[in-house]
Amino acid sequence: MNEECLVDVDGLLVNDFLRAENVRAAMKYQPREDDVFIATYPKCGTTWTQYIVCNIFTHGNAPNNVTDFLVQAPYFDFMGADATTKMPRPGALMTHLPFNMRCHSNKAKYIYVARNPYDCAVSYYHYLLGHTPKTCADVSFETFIQAFVNGRVPYGDFFDHLLPWYEHRHDPNVLFFTYEELKKDTRAWVLKIADFLDKTKYGDALREDEKLFQKILDACSLGNMREVFNCGCDTFVSSLLALPEEGRLQSMEIYRTNPLSKKESHEGSGRVRKGKIGDWKNHFTTSELREKMKSWIEEKTKHSDVMRLWADINLPSH
Repeated sequence: MNEECLVDVDGLLVNDFLRAENVRAAMKYQPREDDVFIATYPKCGTTWTQYIVCNIFTHGNAPNNVTDFLVQAPYFDFMGADATTKMPRPGALMTHLPFNMRCHSNKAKYIYVARNPYDCAVSYYHYLLGHTPKTCADVSFETFIQAFVNGRVPYGDFFDHLLPWYEHRHDPNVLFFTYEELKKDTRAWVLKIADFLDKTKYGDALREDEKLFQKILDACSLGNMREVFNCGCDTFVSSLLALPEEGRLQSMEIYRTNPLSKKESHEGSGRVRKGKIGDWKNHFTTSELREKMKSWIEEKTKHSDVMRLWADINLPSH
């Protein structure tokens, strides 16, 4: 893939559609006690979890357009700390920042979603295709996997992101689960998320109102979410810049003077793709690719049991 699309911000590789000022502001932000963060490595169920949380907070009346969604559940690294001043509360901030590259609080709440590295890699490949200019000729899956295992992708190495959060998975202010668990029993995990946010206000409300519970589950279906969220970064920027002055973020004004690149890109996936478990089998079709992943995983996890998270989904043996 094309490394020209990567920007180094204080040692962190990010997409070039992000602006360093906003990334740094997110890194330095001191969390409030009522902050809720949704933290993931990219393509691990981020948007799905955001929309679930939004629907819980709004009792099933979450935004059905990307502008209102970004205001209510800001992409923190993209919009900067300024987003916290306009976000209605309760609300949730989404971040891909690694654990050690942001300020942590024992009082704020954190939801971390992990996904098996094989399916994550496949989803990330298709997503990044849409951010790779057509001037980059080699966009093969094989080339991407080499970059992926070397950490030469936005937000760096998968395990460098996952392992610190895995060590904090039992913290009382952290809810840690996998994409696969959420997919397997969405109803149960929506309830666990609601209980984590506030059992009395949200969890018990779902237990007592089946109609509301079903409304949230329907809203968070992948089919419905594709209609709301499958648009590009240019739409994100233009929609936020078009907000009324009283709702506008100062942090986004940088895109007026430093706009996104207009280069034509390869065709990739949107924010919401297939949502399948096991799609990796359609991409890791050679022994060379599988061995490359297995060697990387064994090296990165030699001091951790983290791969036990996916012991029941028939990944290549390690």
